[in-house]
Amino acid sequence: MTRLILGCVLCLGLWLASAPVRAQQAAPFRTDESTDDKLPWFQLVAGEFPPAGSAHYFSGELIRVDAIERTFVLRVDRTDKQNRSHFDLPIAATMLPFGAVAYHGAPAALRDVPIGTHLHGWFYEKDPNDDTKPLEIFHNRRSYEVDFNRCFRLEDDFSYYTAKQQFWRIDGVDRETQKLTATLVADDKPIGEPQEFDLQTTTRVWRGSGFARQEELAAGQMVQFNLTWATLYGPGRLVEIWLDEASRQQATAHQLEVHRQTIRQRGLAGWVDAVDNQQRIVTITFFGGVDPKLLEEIVVGQSAGIAVALDNLNTYDPVNDRKSGPVLAVEHVPIEPGSSGLQVQIQPGLLLEGYRPQRIVRVYPSGWPVIALPREEQFFGR
Repeated sequence: MTRLILGCVLCLGLWLASAPVRAQQAAPFRTDESTDDKLPWFQLVAGEFPPAGSAHYFSGELIRVDAIERTFVLRVDRTDKQNRSHFDLPIAATMLPFGAVAYHGAPAALRDVPIGTHLHGWFYEKDPNDDTKPLEIFHNRRSYEVDFNRCFRLEDDFSYYTAKQQFWRIDGVDRETQKLTATLVADDKPIGEPQEFDLQTTTRVWRGSGFARQEELAAGQMVQFNLTWATLYGPGRLVEIWLDEASRQQATAHQLEVHRQTIRQRGLAGWVDAVDNQQRIVTITFFGGVDPKLLEEIVVGQSAGIAVALDNLNTYDPVNDRKSGPVLAVEHVPIEPGSSGLQVQIQPGLLLEGYRPQRIVRVYPSGWPVIALPREEQFFGR
């Protein structure tokens, strides 16, 4: 079981791998670690994955979501860099086609993450051609992060700290004030000062394969937890607490199965790299943030269906409009942020208009039953 959670964390952390910056990306760009704030932020290039470390990080609370369109709104956390007049302002963002979500230490979809969950996000600046008016409240005030509306990755607190191999050590619990004091630690060494969190009567506590009582919380325990109302009235309110490794493994295993079911019903997403019109060969690179075991189900010699998809990864009518043919090749390519590192060549019986370089598709291995999705997820006839 320990291998399960570590394997999922490793899978989710592949996007952090040091991908080489392309030769044509000669101009320097700004990063969160750079000291030169006059440098421009990296601008996404159509049909290319971004270089490692080029996204901008900030965190906030999920306050609105459209799971079909893969759009959401975060209330940005308060930081020392903000003026008080710009506390708690929202930003609206869209998941990039290769953007990924992690929840409970496993790959996820936006539909899996409850409203109110505190999230860590990595973002890119908006498309220069995007003339959508950003969110404004409090006398036309905009968040400092308002221009970063293309999301590369979202993680809940559980996933974020587990991937960094950091845990919260409970220092004490005050039953009268309902306060829990904890210190973030890595390798038993504290990171920063102790913080005081709000323990609610509704806070779920997990131990082993089931619930535990809040009375079982004690100093010295190494835990993970998820928050809501972070930075509004202190570090945040505790939503869920996992007391031991067994409970954390169970949460990850459950979410991993949710993810596998979601992908098997909707197909593996990727974009078209090239098309050989004469031979009817479509070359596709799959996006990251997917359980590697699902990718193993693409097998040379077996058949696979290709359905045209939109940037929000939704298809039209895959039951009827996908085209199938043999998988000619499965190759491992360099892993880049947003990429699974797996590229395939498929020879469908007919080339559709949507099979063009840089266009999004979803692939169904022969062993996956293709069923009609709920009407709201089908774009045929819209």
